[in-house]
Amino acid sequence: MIHPVILAGGSGTRLWPVSRKAFPKQFTDLGDGKSLFRQCLGRLSSGTFSAPMVMTSEDYRFIAAEQMQEEDCRGRILIEPEGRNTAPAMLAAAVRMDHSPEAVLLFLPSDHRIRDEAAFLAAVERGVEAAQDGAIVTFGVTPDRAEPGFGYLEIDPAQPRDAAMTVTRFVEKPDAESAARMVEGKRQLWNAGLYMARVDVLIAAFEAHCPELLLPVRGAVQRGRSDLDFFRLEADSYARCENISIDYAVTEKLERLKAVHLDCGWADLGNWKALQSESEKDGNGNVLRGDAKAVGCGNSLLLNQDPETALVGVGLENIAAVATRDAVLVADLDKAGQVGKVLEEMRQEGRSQADGFLRCHRPWGYYETLSLGSRFQVKRIMVNPGAQLSLQSHVHRAEHWVVVEGSAMVTVGDQVTLLGENQSTYIPLGAVHRLENPGKLPLHLIEVQSGAYLGEDDIERYQDIYDRSGAA
Repeated sequence: MIHPVILAGGSGTRLWPVSRKAFPKQFTDLGDGKSLFRQCLGRLSSGTFSAPMVMTSEDYRFIAAEQMQEEDCRGRILIEPEGRNTAPAMLAAAVRMDHSPEAVLLFLPSDHRIRDEAAFLAAVERGVEAAQDGAIVTFGVTPDRAEPGFGYLEIDPAQPRDAAMTVTRFVEKPDAESAARMVEGKRQLWNAGLYMARVDVLIAAFEAHCPELLLPVRGAVQRGRSDLDFFRLEADSYARCENISIDYAVTEKLERLKAVHLDCGWADLGNWKALQSESEKDGNGNVLRGDAKAVGCGNSLLLNQDPETALVGVGLENIAAVATRDAVLVADLDKAGQVGKVLEEMRQEGRSQADGFLRCHRPWGYYETLSLGSRFQVKRIMVNPGAQLSLQSHVHRAEHWVVVEGSAMVTVGDQVTLLGENQSTYIPLGAVHRLENPGKLPLHLIEVQSGAYLGEDDIERYQDIYDRSGAA
């Protein structure tokens, strides 16, 4: 039995505006019908694997849980108090499993695309024996270009590629010139970022090569606590972990590293050029997603996630044009990776589009802003069946609720009212209130806020089934 660990805590924004800190790319449907995270869960549904352990952050725990439920996956979720890169996360998973020292762990990034799942599973099977024998196993992809952003595995080409191969040298993120030389030598594979190892072997590797992580990680696990269906690593201990990847902490220093050749249509969708390169194209090399049309365009990506907007490209060449409801990106595909510099400027300007969406996901459902003025805000709110918002009050705003679909149980002070479609209620400023969905269908309502301040931090919580306390 293989025990998968899915690393789903990253908040990368290289696919902005579709991917943002509030809802990163691993949880976003990029046109495949399912998010990359859900695709990863689906690959682990065979009897070869135990239920997965998912490592994610506080911000994404309910998003991960919802998508796991959609895949009928009953795995465990471990919450990192803060992102400290892959080395502390992987060590925490191993320490959490140290009661089964010979268990084989398979670590998988949640944001990679794999086209041929049968070939992927076959590659995993080829690595199991080497992992059981005490090696740390990684997975390598034949490079098709010189890519400085990847790690490189040097393999003796005489070794057969139908079994785990000995890695003679590992180089993490070389400069562009070195990467070009290594690709020309045809002895290198890209490190795909997947690892397999026994629990005791991985912990021993940290003891030998990065012992400074052991004490804080063990402390974070031992002093962690269960919270609903999650397990929270203890924050103070975890904060003392160095922010370091597994590649720098351990892999570069290993004398016994094995690699399995991974030929399964793997892609690290790290930027818009990568997505355009790895997607199906029309006769002119264009990738069109959503309501998008291309006229006289070539080798471009037009992606539209706003159903109320038409995206039309005319005469574009090597361009990414990406539209969402509140932001549009137009960039040369070769320079689209520089979007991070613009996002930093947007954050300094206080632009909400840098990190958040108009639709904000919550453990009970979501809300989205329809209109916003100086003293009013109109929201659409969806509450899942059986879910409820916290018992709360606001200092600066009053609220009007109109039910448009489903049924709502509304608490205001000591009065509880059941509302149906086309019925409404008023929440005075300062009133203690709660909204619940007692039905079996989603509840949709329109909320009109009025007041001097309409920020989301104007919430005082008194009771909350999702273990949130204080201000939002």
